[in-house]
Amino acid sequence: MRERTLDVASLRPGERVLDVCCGTGSLAIVAKRRVGASGSVHGIDASEEMIARARAKAAERGREMAFAIAPAQSLPFPEATFDVVFCSLALHHLPDDARGKAVEEMRRVVKPGGRVLIVEFSKGRGLSALLHPVALIHRRKTRQILDEAVGLMRVAGLGRIVSAELGFGVLGYALAYRD
Repeated sequence: MRERTLDVASLRPGERVLDVCCGTGSLAIVAKRRVGASGSVHGIDASEEMIARARAKAAERGREMAFAIAPAQSLPFPEATFDVVFCSLALHHLPDDARGKAVEEMRRVVKPGGRVLIVEFSKGRGLSALLHPVALIHRRKTRQILDEAVGLMRVAGLGRIVSAELGFGVLGYALAYRD
């Protein structure tokens, strides 16, 4: 799933990447491998425990990365800092009134021409999507959060939005660009 997510983000060597709500850093660590030594990956999460684990995992793998404690609604970076900003399976954890601000912040910190990728729950198809373990665990949160994310991207001023299934049960993505 991580590799597919990064394929959709079209990460290239040398790019600057931000993982919003990075959790334990698993996706960020794989992203660092893709952008290489000439690129950089930063991860933020509101949880001190998650950031501590992310730092430890990166160190264990010999990856030079920066992790910081920060809420998605107030990213501690200047405008237009990153080539790619992604948020994977985390937007649904934010309070309803915080999601829009988080997406606005993602747009603010991505460079013009840069990409914002949100991976979230989508409608899914058929019985296998309905009974998928991820859907069962998060049943109450699967209220078409991906559709909401697409709307929030539009409101934030992102364009050229593409939304599709990620290929893993009820997961989908929305990819947008800052013009």
